[in-house]
Amino acid sequence: MNFFDREKEKQRLVKALSRKKAKLIIIYGRRRCGKSALIKNILKPADIYFMAQQSDEAVQRMQLANTIGEKIKGFGSVVYPDWESLFTNFNNVIKEPVTLCIDEFPYLIKGSRDLPGTIQKIIDNVLERKYHLVLCGSSQQMMQGLVLDSTSPLFGRADEIMKITPLEAGWLTDALKCKPDQAVTEYSVWGGVPRYWELRAEEDSFKEAIINIILDRYGVLHEEPARLFLDDMRESVQAFSILSVVGNGSNRLSEIAARLNKPATQLSRPLDNLIQLGYLKREIPFGEPEKNSKKGIYRISDPFMNFYFTFLFPNMSRLELGLTEQVFKNFELNQSRYVSAEWENLCRRSIPGSVVNNIEFDIASRWWGSDLKQQPAEFDIVAQSSDKKHLLIGECKWSAINNPGAELKKLEQKANLFPIAKERKIITALFIKETSEKEIPSNVFLPSDVLRSLR
Repeated sequence: MNFFDREKEKQRLVKALSRKKAKLIIIYGRRRCGKSALIKNILKPADIYFMAQQSDEAVQRMQLANTIGEKIKGFGSVVYPDWESLFTNFNNVIKEPVTLCIDEFPYLIKGSRDLPGTIQKIIDNVLERKYHLVLCGSSQQMMQGLVLDSTSPLFGRADEIMKITPLEAGWLTDALKCKPDQAVTEYSVWGGVPRYWELRAEEDSFKEAIINIILDRYGVLHEEPARLFLDDMRESVQAFSILSVVGNGSNRLSEIAARLNKPATQLSRPLDNLIQLGYLKREIPFGEPEKNSKKGIYRISDPFMNFYFTFLFPNMSRLELGLTEQVFKNFELNQSRYVSAEWENLCRRSIPGSVVNNIEFDIASRWWGSDLKQQPAEFDIVAQSSDKKHLLIGECKWSAINNPGAELKKLEQKANLFPIAKERKIITALFIKETSEKEIPSNVFLPSDVLRSLR
């Protein structure tokens, strides 16, 4: 599969590694998001890439020395008693500036807790270090702690810190060679993880891919959440519990606490942790204070995790019996509703920087509450313009709309009852799956329009 996007990251890395002064670069992010591919894409032939393994400290040093020995003759034949001697000798024997990349660096730390201190010593004391050092890892919390925790030896010493996140949905049309509406459906299951896209591309159909890769107990991604949690958690029972409860419709803190039979106060830290890792999100209505709002609801933010905890996890017993077709049929029955929710997410994400009626808008949110007639109301998209003079109110429909103009008029009537317009002019927009109309109003958007903004 082609290497998609990451142009900004590549440019920053190439620029940093072209400097004469030695740099320390930290790259981290969720497993399978393309960190290693990104690094390999910019390394030069003389540079050294080492993938750390979970093994004893002495074995890890030997493996790194042997990898360096592939480029520097005789380097691997020496037994290094500690990390400092290895890095010092490496600096002494190289003749030209190179880049040394250590991937899955947390594995080395598990074997040698004082390694960050050793690297700090080298960075601070070796005035003529001749190599750039790139440290990469999938343990998001450990890698963040290395450079963001003020008590860490490497705090304040990194020249570049990059968090690699999943790709945007717009690249999926290229990756799977599919139409935009199918890309939205595919994204609702696979999300933006490049490795998942590669696995999907190897299957003949959407159905076969879901069954063979996810639902089947021998599928590559059947136990994926457990592997992901292993990178960042001592135990994953609580994470599984929270995500399964949210995936089955308990979205408010009080509901989650009641389902788990725990005080709400005990859930603040694990909820925040899942949000920080990118698996959960907290939504609040547009206009509400982010920190103090009591109207917040929790949803699974990652599409793959959402699919997993909505359809796979509740049916684990059936899947153990090989009833994959039965579980897939359950997904098919709920597919339209499920994809519709992800369609809304994609539409909201496409708003910042987009132009509607020649006006640019900021981050979009949902809104729910009582309208000016004190009737319950909800809007899929609400966003303020950059100049704060306009308000975009949008509705998302994952269906064919044969008369989008009529739907826009209904939306305008509903939008005029929005209670917190505050003298801002309201502009409406409709996001639909498809239409038979040849002339589409400028404020009606199709999957092709949305995905074009998400690249």
